[in-house]
Amino acid sequence: MKRVIFLTLSVLAGFFLVLAPLARAAEAQVDKPAPNFTLPDTNGKSHSLSDYKGKIVVLEWLNHDCPFVKKLYNSGHMQKLQKTYGKKGVVWFSIISSMPGKQGYCTPEQANELIKQKKAAPAALLLDPDGKVGKLYGAKTTPHMYIITSDGVLVYNGAIDDISSTKVEDIAKAKNYVQIGLDEVMAGKEVSTKTSVPYGCSVKYK
Repeated sequence: MKRVIFLTLSVLAGFFLVLAPLARAAEAQVDKPAPNFTLPDTNGKSHSLSDYKGKIVVLEWLNHDCPFVKKLYNSGHMQKLQKTYGKKGVVWFSIISSMPGKQGYCTPEQANELIKQKKAAPAALLLDPDGKVGKLYGAKTTPHMYIITSDGVLVYNGAIDDISSTKVEDIAKAKNYVQIGLDEVMAGKEVSTKTSVPYGCSVKYK
C-alpha cells in the first residue's frame, strides 16, 4: 500500500513539474512574437496589439499611487519619454491592471482626470481590471516596461532603468533601458539589454 501511495505521489509530482515550465512559457518571451491582446482605453475604444503591426509599441504598467511611479511622473520624466517617442511614431500604451478596490485602480473617468493632472501623453491608457493581459505578459511591478518591434517581436522586458529608487535625483544618474532600447530598435540595431529585473510596487492583481 505504501509503495502504491509513493508511486502515485511521484507521478503527481512529475505532472506538476511538467506543468510549471508550461505555465512560465505562456508568459511573453523576449525574441518571440509578443502575445496579441485587446483592451479598452479610458474612452471605451478597443485596442488590439495586432492593429499596430508596422509600429514600434511600448507597454508601461501603471499605478499612480505607487511611489516609484510618482517619481517618474512628478518629475515629468515619463511624460517626456512618451512625448519624445510618440513624435517619432512609437505607440506608447500605459496599462492599469489593478483590480477594483486595490491600489491604483481607476474608473475610466478617474483615469482621464489623472492623464490631465499628470499631463501624460500615452497613445492610450488601457484598462485591464481582471489582470488577464498583465498576467499574459508576466507584468510584476509598476512600472514594468516592454518594447515590441514593428514586426511584432518582444525585444525588451524589465525595469525602466538600472536604479531601483524613489528619488527623483536618481533619474539623471540611471541607465534608461527603455530609451536606449528604443533608440537601438529605431536605428535597426539589436537591443543590447533585452531583460532586466523590474522594480517598483507589485501589480495589484485580482
